[in-house]
Amino acid sequence: PGYTAQETVDLEGAFVAPGLIDAHVHIESSLCTPPHFAAALLPRGVTTAVVDPHEIANVAGLEGVRFMAESSRALPLHVVIMAPSAVPATHMETNGAILDAAALQQLLAEGVVHGLAELMNFPGVIQGAPDVLAKMDAFAGRPLDGHAPGVSGLALNAYAAAGVGSEHECTTVEEAAEKLARGFYIFIREATNAHNLHTLLPLITQANHRRICFCTDDRQPGDLLDQGSVDYMVREAIAYGVDPVIAWRMASLNPSEWFGLHDRGAIAPGRVADLVIFDDLRAPRARAVYAGGRLVAQDGAFVPGLRLETPEPPAAVASTVNVDWSRLDLRIPARGTKIRVIGSLENQLVTEERILEARIEDGQAVADPRRDVLKMAVIDRHRASGRVGLGFIQGIGLQRGAIAGTVAHDHHNLVVIGADDVSMETAARRLGELGGGLVAVEGEQVLAELPLPVAGLMSDQPIAVVRAGYDQLLDVAAELGSPLHDPFMAMSFMALEVIPKLKLTDQGLVDVEKFDFVDLFVPDSENNGPEQD
Repeated sequence: PGYTAQETVDLEGAFVAPGLIDAHVHIESSLCTPPHFAAALLPRGVTTAVVDPHEIANVAGLEGVRFMAESSRALPLHVVIMAPSAVPATHMETNGAILDAAALQQLLAEGVVHGLAELMNFPGVIQGAPDVLAKMDAFAGRPLDGHAPGVSGLALNAYAAAGVGSEHECTTVEEAAEKLARGFYIFIREATNAHNLHTLLPLITQANHRRICFCTDDRQPGDLLDQGSVDYMVREAIAYGVDPVIAWRMASLNPSEWFGLHDRGAIAPGRVADLVIFDDLRAPRARAVYAGGRLVAQDGAFVPGLRLETPEPPAAVASTVNVDWSRLDLRIPARGTKIRVIGSLENQLVTEERILEARIEDGQAVADPRRDVLKMAVIDRHRASGRVGLGFIQGIGLQRGAIAGTVAHDHHNLVVIGADDVSMETAARRLGELGGGLVAVEGEQVLAELPLPVAGLMSDQPIAVVRAGYDQLLDVAAELGSPLHDPFMAMSFMALEVIPKLKLTDQGLVDVEKFDFVDLFVPDSENNGPEQD
């Protein structure tokens, strides 16, 4: 008549739904290792995360990807690792590794990766670049995730025809609708640095919802602890008016089908018993969570006795700040009176190119905090080459002191922004002592720090500890004069030379639209435009 169970649980009329799936996330953005990341997700009902470890891959290569797999292996959170497709991002940076098609095939042969992560080099896909196509060929028949912001028309057709099947970079309903019509799965994203959820909710209909999923991409500790992961997105979708069953399906069955994870995503015979128990269909919050048939969380907390340990990282992951300190020189000899300045815009990853009058003292171009012109340095931390890119930036707002970090997309070199050279050098050297992290200093005094000893990207501490340390950094940066909500997040994208317009790498100042280096000093012959102060 029925089944005989080892244990019977009376749920007292509660709802039971399949565990939630985050369709695309970089764990490193949580500043936590996979076990501590899992501790933030599981109590919220997220039981599977599809992960792109391209941050650690840029630092530690294959060893970094293997470390993420090893750290995830025994977790009740099911971590599906996709192979990073763009390491390094470009030739205009120094990073820690090169992952070509042969290296990615090695990961595939080892059973470490499931598919190919976001193909960020979309021009390479569209134009048929041999190195990009070789990576795609290596993953033939497996999911190929996309990254094609603003691509439309014939170029989008080419991107789809090449075999890419998903997209998480849509920022308008029109863009998402065109990509849906070309056959893409659309991952609606709600990240710390990219809020697309509420803009894209009107996209969802009864007719198209089976090709739409949710993802978080990059979420910092505060957002994970205060709002949540894709569980937050499900609640917001329901509040907007999406049918609760459809909203939940978009975060469970849909991603399981796109990724071919046919052992999960639904409650049915032969599927893993990843179950979320909740009481309110209109505002679902996990009362209990089962992963693989085992109770792992209750009332928002882990079940006592559940072990979440990070394995000892290998040397390639544990020792990643390799700087030739004897050659560090932050001085900029003046070679003209006008300079190109990176114009940072709040809450945006794009920057402006501003031509400003340089402040010159004793023959050196220096920071001018009164005009919010700060000095910026990007120091190679991978190969101890002595390379340092120097420039200036507006929009960070420090009046004194400096902030620095080893989180700098995508190469993750050591980045410092400051009002004076002494503060900047203090900050840089402290990061060397910590083995990576984030710091705020004034003069020779370190005011706040968050050690990130795992690849210079992640802490080995619980997420609540990381969050407290990060909040202290933000408070100190505000005391030093920055009006930004999060100057560390802003700083981490100022060296990313694939997003326009002006960025700085360890090799120099990059005009992203020209895809080439430009001089910090502007020759008089070019200097015809209006001064922008």
